[in-house]
Amino acid sequence: MFPLEIETLARLLIDEARQKSLRLVTAESCTGGLVAGAICAISGASDVFERGFVTYTNRAKSEMLGVPGDVIADHGAVSEVVARMMAEGALEASNGHVAVSITGVAGPGGGSPLKPVGTVHLAVARANRSVVHRHERFAGGTREAVQLAAVRTALEMLREAVA
Repeated sequence: MFPLEIETLARLLIDEARQKSLRLVTAESCTGGLVAGAICAISGASDVFERGFVTYTNRAKSEMLGVPGDVIADHGAVSEVVARMMAEGALEASNGHVAVSITGVAGPGGGSPLKPVGTVHLAVARANRSVVHRHERFAGGTREAVQLAAVRTALEMLREAVA
């Protein structure tokens, strides 16, 4: 279902999280649940995967993850502050230990000069640690390429947070 690289990253993540007894949470916008899907495509995911939030709309980000509407209005849904708040909100709204969030412009439409297609903000929150953020500009031209690059990056960030 997913490219081998993503399957391998998900398998390694599950093994590493299992070894540390950590539960994982996802909060996704532009990837629409693909990170959760990549993790759950691996046998044994139930040992570590707590839940996933697909918060595609601004309202969902507010209602499910507690991101204030005024923050979204001031900074835009595709921003560092929203990604950080999504990850923190996912931890607070779950029984997880490590949460990743993704918000971005997958395309082919929806881009702007300040936030072109391929702009993605990711964040990882772990209890009692600082939130880690990454701002990416994924090239590739297609929606699928941007989404898969974001999934790969999210899995890598989760692995770093679990380590």
